[in-house]
Amino acid sequence: MKTRFAPSPTGRLHVGNIRTALHNYLFAKKEGGTFLLRLDDTDAARSTQEYADLIEADLEWLGLAPDETMRQSDRFDAYEAAFDKLREAGRIYACYETPEELELRRKVLLGRGLPPVYERKDPDAGIPEGRKPHWRFKLSHDAVIEWDDLVRGPQKFDPKLISDPVVRREDGSWLYMLPSVVDDIDTGVTHIVRGEDHVTNSAVQLQMFDALGADRPQLAHEALLVAAEGKLSKRLGSTGVGTMEERGLEPMALLSLLARIGTSQPVEPVADLDTLAEGLDFAHFGRAPARFDWDEVETLNAKLLHAMDFDAVADRLPARIAEREWNALRGNLAHLGEAKEWVPILHGTIDPPAIADEDRDFLKQAADVADGLEWDDGVWKALTSALKDETGRKGKSLFMPLRLALTGRSSGPEMAALLPLIGKKRALERLGG
Repeated sequence: MKTRFAPSPTGRLHVGNIRTALHNYLFAKKEGGTFLLRLDDTDAARSTQEYADLIEADLEWLGLAPDETMRQSDRFDAYEAAFDKLREAGRIYACYETPEELELRRKVLLGRGLPPVYERKDPDAGIPEGRKPHWRFKLSHDAVIEWDDLVRGPQKFDPKLISDPVVRREDGSWLYMLPSVVDDIDTGVTHIVRGEDHVTNSAVQLQMFDALGADRPQLAHEALLVAAEGKLSKRLGSTGVGTMEERGLEPMALLSLLARIGTSQPVEPVADLDTLAEGLDFAHFGRAPARFDWDEVETLNAKLLHAMDFDAVADRLPARIAEREWNALRGNLAHLGEAKEWVPILHGTIDPPAIADEDRDFLKQAADVADGLEWDDGVWKALTSALKDETGRKGKSLFMPLRLALTGRSSGPEMAALLPLIGKKRALERLGG
């Protein structure tokens, strides 16, 4: 089996098309198939090499690197051949209306309570002077278009209620519909997973597969993403890998969410793509819009970090954060980048925090106690137990002044793990200062 992801290189990937790429990738991975990246770059005015490179880099960063890559701009001869074949078979015909004429006719039909479907002209009608043709694919009206969608179930479309689609503009440039079908045929794509906004396009394209004598692929149309507040959001169309990198988020935090939202499966932190692939089942996909919230990504990111072994992050940590430091810090990190903030706390100097007057003598007493302790993994327990006995302090009044003096912070990882790492000399200086 073979799936494909077919973005246009007119911008970076955003969460909506990342989700499409992910499901195609996981489906191919689960079935031992091939995942193809097809860059739909026939629109020379808007497509750029910069965005093509960014799309490939984004997929690589996400862990969704394709098995194969192709560009539509390399395949114009194939589209020309399919166009000629369909034209000779009477399935492509020339049209001469202007956009203004088409819009006026659309309004007339709507005003009469009729579907705004393109009305085919008499083939013997004359060619308007000075006009170049655009070209439409002629839909067959002989039978209902049907398929069993992997998400939506049985689908039926009456071709009489669909306009014959334009496949080529007056200047000879291609629209999406026909080149996509030609590519799917020539590259052996067997399954197409995409958004439900393409359902009518799929009905049209199935007739193109038939007209070109090719096998139909299996189709899965998933519900679209909406923002957490319930409305389609422009934000979802502009945020993706760039936002992830800025926030310091792990790829699997986003992928864990996108793999499961809109399904009956639980959204949970998943550390690898193999596990996500094993759980992919289109029978679990719902028809309601999938609600996306960056806060959920943040929550999943923290959970992933809390369970992540040192080897998984070692090459991305500051040099002074070794395995022991990582194990002490990870349970308190929301983003991996926060680890660098603890380097001066554990191995350097900190700005002296503001200490309440009533805590100054207590901290000096703590320094005296600490100086006589064995500096091992039990030093925090030994220090607090001794101070509790000597001062009568307990709870917050015991622990908080110590944490503040030793780390410069009022919250953070367990002090039992931090204090041995801070070291005796550094701890005594901070307590007695």
